[in-house]
Amino acid sequence: MAMDAKINFDDNSMFRHREYPDMQDYSQLDPLEITAGKFDLSYIKLQGNIGCMVNGAGLAMATLDVLKESGGEPANFLDVGGGATREKVTEAFKIILQDTDVKGVFVNIFGGIMRCDIIAQGIIEAASEVHCALPIVVRMDGSKVEEGKKLLMQSGLNVQIGNNLGDGATRIVQMLQAGRPH
Repeated sequence: MAMDAKINFDDNSMFRHREYPDMQDYSQLDPLEITAGKFDLSYIKLQGNIGCMVNGAGLAMATLDVLKESGGEPANFLDVGGGATREKVTEAFKIILQDTDVKGVFVNIFGGIMRCDIIAQGIIEAASEVHCALPIVVRMDGSKVEEGKKLLMQSGLNVQIGNNLGDGATRIVQMLQAGRPH
């Protein structure tokens, strides 16, 4: 005798079955995951204190691994996708900052399709809107990278630029350890 059942729908099929969202039990989802879905962001809450914003699922998984190897604990998996707009980056950053467990933010972007200056503008816009004073480390590479780095360094945010993935992960872990009372 079946006493309970749970089903999940493949998000890729939603356009064929408009009735599926009406069947969703939103009380079973994290509110930040619901908000992220509205902006077409892939977000999963984790147990750590370092908010992560990355473009690309593979890069996001590698970022989480390198953070763990550096002694950090990721607070989320958040993939903004390859062609995110400044507005999408802004919303992603705001979602990360709504998590009260987040004590620092690590942004890891490879700007192949996405320009690094657009990422920088989104980060600055979101951090300004919510008055973010948390430590931020940004590791970015690709199109318009020097312009993006310059915007971040002139922003007045508590931000450092990582030279590569390992350096960026180490920097955010060290910034959080430096701010921790002994």
